[in-house]
Amino acid sequence: MKRLALIALLPLLLAAGDPATETEHVVTEGETLSGIANRAGVPKEMIIAANGLQDPYEVRRGQKLVIPRQKIHIVKEGDTGLSIGRRYGVPFENIAIANGMQPPYAVKLGQRLIIPAVIAAPERPAPARTEPYFRRPHDGAVLAGFQRKDDKGHEGIDIAVKTGDMVRASAGGRVVYAQADSGRFGRLVVIDHGNGWRTRYGHLSRITVKLGDLVRSGERIGLAGSTGSATRPELHFDILKDNEPVDPAKKLPQR
Repeated sequence: MKRLALIALLPLLLAAGDPATETEHVVTEGETLSGIANRAGVPKEMIIAANGLQDPYEVRRGQKLVIPRQKIHIVKEGDTGLSIGRRYGVPFENIAIANGMQPPYAVKLGQRLIIPAVIAAPERPAPARTEPYFRRPHDGAVLAGFQRKDDKGHEGIDIAVKTGDMVRASAGGRVVYAQADSGRFGRLVVIDHGNGWRTRYGHLSRITVKLGDLVRSGERIGLAGSTGSATRPELHFDILKDNEPVDPAKKLPQR
């Protein structure tokens, strides 16, 4: 019986494929991008770049992913980023990304570098998102929801927090406002996400970014508090499109 069961499962196991040896992997039920990258032994960032994936980098069953194969280079005396890139025919910026390096991308003697494969540009690149993928800036319960009445309602949501809790950027962008006293919202941070989208974070006890900073989705931008007109620790959060308030409940993932 066991042998028959294994024979019956064999086609499924073969269809699933093994990212460790494949150059193209078909996503199966329950797989995640991180899991595929770990099994393939390829940095997740390289799979993202090779397939033109968009944040939040979710994969779906049946999706075909290019798995960029790679080589390893040990930095020797006299090696430079430019010479290493020329040797393998790969822009050194791509090598730096694959190895999590930061500008100015200096190499060190004996350093072990992953050399990513050169991937041809896809014939049909994935369309760029014009709307950010918003995540929750804090995991607390919603104390007050969105309500607009002749421009005098509540233009965002208030989230229950504890003083000192981390407040995260809902999406990546640039800090365009970081003020210690904004009036009603006390310490306030505003992030511009491009294409007319902005998010605001109010009643902070501390601001941990400064004007002009580039922040990533999920990065800390401040600590929660009760500054301004807040009567309890809470985070006021709102989303704006072309300076018009948008109900965050329609943009944030379900709890």
